[in-house]
Amino acid sequence: MNNGWKGAFYQSVINTPLQSSLITLMPLLEAWEGEQQHASAKKWAKQLNNLPRPKDVQLNISDTVILQSLPPLDLGEQKRINSILKQFMPWRKGPFKLFGVEIDTEWRSDFKWSRVSPHLTSLTGKRVLDVGCGSGYHLFRMLEDGASQVIGIDPTPLFFYQFQIFKQYLPEHNLHYLPIGIEDLPTTQAFDTVFSMGVFYHRPDPLLFLKQLKNQLSTGGQLVLETLVINGDENTVLLPSDRYAQMSNVYFLPSIAAMKKWLEKVGFKDVSLVDDCVTSLDEQRSTEWMDSLSLKDFLDPDDLNKTIEGYEAPRRATFIATR
Repeated sequence: MNNGWKGAFYQSVINTPLQSSLITLMPLLEAWEGEQQHASAKKWAKQLNNLPRPKDVQLNISDTVILQSLPPLDLGEQKRINSILKQFMPWRKGPFKLFGVEIDTEWRSDFKWSRVSPHLTSLTGKRVLDVGCGSGYHLFRMLEDGASQVIGIDPTPLFFYQFQIFKQYLPEHNLHYLPIGIEDLPTTQAFDTVFSMGVFYHRPDPLLFLKQLKNQLSTGGQLVLETLVINGDENTVLLPSDRYAQMSNVYFLPSIAAMKKWLEKVGFKDVSLVDDCVTSLDEQRSTEWMDSLSLKDFLDPDDLNKTIEGYEAPRRATFIATR
């Protein structure tokens, strides 16, 4: 895989409010090499280059992010593509479809988007950031909704390469993935909308993380924050003693009232809860593309309202706030 993704990003921010951030970002991105980050990165880069190069590729975004070729590839080519894509397992967020091959991901991320999108300020013509974007499924949905520039950040190498599978066919779209964390992003105050979905509870310093998100928003910009929550009042917060739903890197799970209080504490305005639901076994499950344990294995088999550790089952709430 060539490093054209870096140059495309640099070019996209020239003469925008993000241009000044290149002083900080360029050294980080130029120093980033996937092979230094993950033992399988060399294999992933090779497999990217082994994918076909149809002359006519079309993007179709609905619940599934679809790339299709005209004319369609034959069954033999689809089997080869299927074999290549399996080298990028596990596939967590989606669903995707590449040249006739369906990738049935662990998460039906379209469920989340259908809950979130009705509450968004219009993304048309907006500059958008997704913090912890995973493989980039929601980046495509933001693009579909009219955003003029979409940038996702996530330090996970596998997700970066999964995103590049699709992005390599779409050089004309102002859609970018930076393999960095929020702590690497300088204060820009350049984005109209900042998303953070499924990240907050992985951060050991919750108020610092909220400030980092706020630092990326322009005045009047909208934050979309989705996180795990628990029942309780504004003083109720769960800090798991060890694991939560078998996840070892879970820190703070606040109540809805506490989450609102924290957002207001760091200076967000007009904080509102727009969605609150228990994660279903239809939304998160094992598939042939993610064939290890999933949600049903993390719940108490005798009481699906509890995790296997005895905590409340995963419940996700989405908040909208203004800088």
